[in-house]
Amino acid sequence: MNCKILFLVILFLTLGLALSIPQNYESIFNFGDSLSDTGNLLLSGALAFPVIGQLPYGKTFFQHATGRCSDGRLIIDFIAEAFSLPYVPPYLAVKQGQSAQHGVNFAFAGATALDAEFFFERNISILWTNNSLNVQLNWFRDLKSDLCSDKECDFFKKSLFMVGEIGGNDYNYAFFLGGGSKQLRSMVPLVVGAITDATSALIEEGAAELMVPGNFPIGCSAVYLTLFESPNKEDYDRHGCLKAFNAFAKYHNSQIKKALDMLRQKYPHVRIMYADYYGAAMRFVHTPLHHGFYGGTLKACCGGGGPYNFNNSARCGHAGSEACQDPSIYSNWDGIHLTEAAYRYIALALINGSSSQPPLLSRPL
Repeated sequence: MNCKILFLVILFLTLGLALSIPQNYESIFNFGDSLSDTGNLLLSGALAFPVIGQLPYGKTFFQHATGRCSDGRLIIDFIAEAFSLPYVPPYLAVKQGQSAQHGVNFAFAGATALDAEFFFERNISILWTNNSLNVQLNWFRDLKSDLCSDKECDFFKKSLFMVGEIGGNDYNYAFFLGGGSKQLRSMVPLVVGAITDATSALIEEGAAELMVPGNFPIGCSAVYLTLFESPNKEDYDRHGCLKAFNAFAKYHNSQIKKALDMLRQKYPHVRIMYADYYGAAMRFVHTPLHHGFYGGTLKACCGGGGPYNFNNSARCGHAGSEACQDPSIYSNWDGIHLTEAAYRYIALALINGSSSQPPLLSRPL
């Protein structure tokens, strides 16, 4: 048995244990952007990123496009599986009549933590959507009366609330228009404030179990490595990631953790978990072969060529692009989003507690 097969056997046995745990939550409510959107952008009819409505998106697990910005399942899907819950339906599907008995996914691809007005006032007009975190929170409030049969809403006390990942697009839009790391640091308190305000608002609405993720190591992302390619070797770490952008992501995450500590003091009766997406992702960046990523972690599986297989003129799904034959050996799907294989590792790290503080499974059964 070769090393990859042995590793996969161990992984699936471990994941099988996680998936067989007694049901802990009865529903999941998710807020975020394209990292967890399971169909809202597609159902909205928006044309900003129509390729997610066709193959190769969805090719790995569903064998058809679902509106997920990946080849298959996302972190939110694996968490739902772990608690024996159905995949969380997108809000717009619920509005069309799909059941919300086991939760709702309000995440919208392209969404920001800050409201759209913040960006328009600063002449940042490349937003894919105006459906910010605040808008998603209002969608939740609109549905609350349909979800709760009593004023206290005991239903929410048996639910997991995922607040993000969100905030990455706030920085992406600014970076892509030429903003520097030092300049964008002034945005971090605003973005973190928007996330913690939404978390606090959900607690006031009755949420008792919340998970708030940090940002990914954007300096290892194919889109950043392509757009901000540098001739200076000193700008890269030993794994080939751009140090300045990863440092920025770490700074954002440090501020999120501090803000969550303050929320825990304010709401001692509520369990607020921090999801370390950065640390979970860096594990396979550091040891890609150990994790079965023989295609690498910096190069996209689906793209239109270039050193990192990301070409803004031929993005995944567009003319001139091509998807790799086996996405499971890549961690990067389309230069911006990750593959199902990568999301599986991250989800498992949240479920078993190696990348969540406190562990997702520490809630008493």
